[in-house]
Amino acid sequence: MAKPNPQPIKPQRYLREWCKERGLDLFITLGGMVAVLLATIYLHFWAPASLTKDTKVVVIPPGKSFHEIARILEDQGIIRDRRSFYLLARIEGSLSKVKAGEYEVHTQMTPGTVLSKLIRGEVIQYPIIIPEGHNLYQIGEILDRAKVCSQKLFLEKVRDPDLIQSLALEGDSLEGYLFPDTYNFPKGLGEEPVIRQMVSRFKTVWGSLARRAEEMGLSRREVVILASMIEKEARDDQERRFIAAVFHNRLNRGMALQSDPTAVYGLKEKRSSITRGDLQRRTPYNTYIISGLPKGPIANPGFKSLQAVLYPAEVNYLYFVSKNDGTHFFSSTLQEHNLAVAKYQKKGKK
Repeated sequence: MAKPNPQPIKPQRYLREWCKERGLDLFITLGGMVAVLLATIYLHFWAPASLTKDTKVVVIPPGKSFHEIARILEDQGIIRDRRSFYLLARIEGSLSKVKAGEYEVHTQMTPGTVLSKLIRGEVIQYPIIIPEGHNLYQIGEILDRAKVCSQKLFLEKVRDPDLIQSLALEGDSLEGYLFPDTYNFPKGLGEEPVIRQMVSRFKTVWGSLARRAEEMGLSRREVVILASMIEKEARDDQERRFIAAVFHNRLNRGMALQSDPTAVYGLKEKRSSITRGDLQRRTPYNTYIISGLPKGPIANPGFKSLQAVLYPAEVNYLYFVSKNDGTHFFSSTLQEHNLAVAKYQKKGKK
């Protein structure tokens, strides 16, 4: 029986099978390379520096180049690779957009998130309390201690006539117009942004009082001056309207205001008591020496004192003396006042 002849393999079929096998290998190889490339790109551009969350405070000093900023972040473990971070910023056109400051970041943040935070300037904000009745010098001390700005430069800036004019305010300083409140400021913010924010807060508050001042025939500056005196005299909120009434009544009668705090305004050292020598100091603020209002505010008053000026108590008091417990005794006549002084004070000053 004759054996069948084997069919020869056609070259075209062999080539197709070879290409199919090789193509699959090539596809697998290329796919692997792409996967490695994507993993590398992800690791460098999108992956966080760590899988564990470690929060850190990073300071970006002013004037640093992006290369220097990237090195700071890499050294503190916030990003994996500074070169990739630089490339990411370059692709996004953000090399010159990073803002200096103090940032809170953590190691689970992606490089893109870190970059966005630096570009937006999301620096750490610290609550800064400015108490009622503080003067410019005291406010400068608070800001300097908190490292928000320099006290020296702050005191220069609040007396800058160009800044005062740009804020549409009057006087040779901004005393009285820096509204006491709790503010959120970053370290190193600088003098002018701080001042503008505090003045803006004052103007917002004044907006609710301006009509009443106009009804009383008082200018904004007159209200602020009187309010600053009330702020320094009052310890009990209930007394503010009565102290305001005393000042209004004395002004209406042409009497000197004789307010102790005006006699020591401008002294940097703190006084536990006011001396007779203080009362005789010749300054444009001392209401024992001058008639009418002081040259300007002696402190930065809060809302309650501003309101007291515009809504004084309906009383005929002309005098008050400290009872040494945070409150005052009010009198309508000098005889009553002298008796109160003898009772509550060894030496009467008012």
